[in-house]
Amino acid sequence: MLPETQNIQWIESPSPPVPVPPATGRTSTFALIGNPNTGKTTLFNALTGLKIQTANYPGTTVECRRGTIPLPDHAIEIVDLPGIYSLSSETPEETIVRDFLLQKNDATDYVTGIVLVIDSVNLERSLFLATQLHEFNVPVLIALNRSDLARKQGVTINKALLEKETGWPVAVVSALTGEGIPDLVQRIEDLRRTPNVVPPACPVACSGCPYQAGYAWSQKVAASCAMRAHRPPNAFMEKMDRILTHPVAGLPFFFAVMLGLFYMVFHLASVPMDLIDGLFGSLGHWVSRQLPDIWLNSLLVDGVIGGVGGILVFLPQIALLFFMLALLEDTGYLARAACIMDRFMRRMGLPGKAFVPLLTAHACAIPAIMATRVIENPKDRLLTILVAPLMSCSARIPVYSMLIALLFPDDPLKASLTFVGAYTLGLSAALGMAWLFRLGLIKGKSAPLLLELPDFQRPSLRTALLIMVDRSRIFIQQAGTVILVISLILWALAYFPRPAEHSDVSALEQSFAGKIGKFMEPVIKPLGYDWQIGIGLVTSLAAREVIVPTLSVVYGVGEADTDSEEGGTLLDTLRRAERNDGTPVFNTATCLSLLIFYILAAQCLPTQAITRRETNSWRWPVFQFTYMSLLAYIAAMITYQITSRLI
Repeated sequence: MLPETQNIQWIESPSPPVPVPPATGRTSTFALIGNPNTGKTTLFNALTGLKIQTANYPGTTVECRRGTIPLPDHAIEIVDLPGIYSLSSETPEETIVRDFLLQKNDATDYVTGIVLVIDSVNLERSLFLATQLHEFNVPVLIALNRSDLARKQGVTINKALLEKETGWPVAVVSALTGEGIPDLVQRIEDLRRTPNVVPPACPVACSGCPYQAGYAWSQKVAASCAMRAHRPPNAFMEKMDRILTHPVAGLPFFFAVMLGLFYMVFHLASVPMDLIDGLFGSLGHWVSRQLPDIWLNSLLVDGVIGGVGGILVFLPQIALLFFMLALLEDTGYLARAACIMDRFMRRMGLPGKAFVPLLTAHACAIPAIMATRVIENPKDRLLTILVAPLMSCSARIPVYSMLIALLFPDDPLKASLTFVGAYTLGLSAALGMAWLFRLGLIKGKSAPLLLELPDFQRPSLRTALLIMVDRSRIFIQQAGTVILVISLILWALAYFPRPAEHSDVSALEQSFAGKIGKFMEPVIKPLGYDWQIGIGLVTSLAAREVIVPTLSVVYGVGEADTDSEEGGTLLDTLRRAERNDGTPVFNTATCLSLLIFYILAAQCLPTQAITRRETNSWRWPVFQFTYMSLLAYIAAMITYQITSRLI
């Protein structure tokens, strides 16, 4: 046994030799495997940086992240597999990892080696997975992660003995600080070059009960290889944990964190948003002066610049939101927030495991619905699928930002409070509808949430920045492809047919888009909407955020004075929009009504397509779309009718 110490001590073993690589002619692919909360994703980002691609695992609906480690003469591919505790194929994540290692997912995949990420602080828990990797006959490299945290907690690990017990090389790293990353890359390269000779024998292969023997082996190895110096418990952190997870005291802290988050998002993003908005406004004004007043002028100014600029203006807010959420998750706080919300979710009829899909739904409802596969009970899974789209996804952020900016242009505090209110209303609606569905449509009891609370730790700015860049890139790609195409289609519908002797406004009314809006106007008038907003309601069925470029195109085409020196930004255009009686279109009542509508409405047909695939029936997506549309219509109508009478 090693002597006690206040610092972590690594007993080194000599580095393995580097033989000549075999001529396989195949791409080197290493699978990153580990338990949840071992810092595996942070390590993946540290190894690959910005050289990543995000997609789905072949034949599955679980997100796959692939990246490359660039070396002088070649690159090594790293595949970030889902976090698992075993390889028993009892969960979708375990099945994905097993199939990947057996090369069942994609015939072109060839697993050169495995990087097993182990938490240095919880060696015993992480080692059990090691006992199940021998059957795949693939070289394994152990990455002892979170060495910085282990050092702070006075953990001593005998690295040489751990290599002897497992039969695999070990690299000591801290993905958070970057410690040991070059050594890990070198050992991955060594493993790539080393021919796969005879793998070490499985330490529990001859047992009658592999699971019992596996846990016994991991306990024995952890006891012999690691030693934790006696330290008094951290009274402050324990007290904080009790407060943050308390069913009453934890709630105000949770809402305070959310309020602070949205305040910073709205306040800090205002400057770059104004710059982007002004840039596209000035660009549109300049282009309109360079071209004659023909269809090409309107196509470029209203269709391309107005459409894409109208959505890119919200990029700073989206980037900041994902950055700050990544920091919160890295600290370990979001897992504690899950404990608080789990109590309310189960009272409302939702299963405890629904928290992760519902949290994912704040990014997008589509992967959230896919993530419900972790819920074993069919009724619990169906209930979660039905209410997941009520959570405020990132596609709603441009809509919220536009409407809140119209409501409170110079008051960040009121704007952030409204942002929090929008997210709270979405969550409340999801819980309320789940409770109603449990009463009659989907009867049964929900299962509690079993969630491991990670240790509090300093968040990784690098990881948060990488997540922010990745999500921002996806948003920009959508703006440059899907939204641009939709904007051009909208422009054509709003521009043609073009009467020879009519003003711009009357021409818009007689266009294809105008006829669609006029047809809808009697239905949406009680909500405070005119026919031009009606066009946005129709087009945003493709994606919620499309209403922003739609309004930019529709009201831009309707601008009578294209040579005006007035601001050509989206918000300026909407503030100047007037009804036939001369009153503003986007008054307080209409903005609140539209905000409520987009919080609750099913304005995303791709979501219904995923619901159809996951439920294997058209009954549930039709029901989902119908109940959400009725809920949004009734709530928006009540909001407009009451607000218009009070203000």
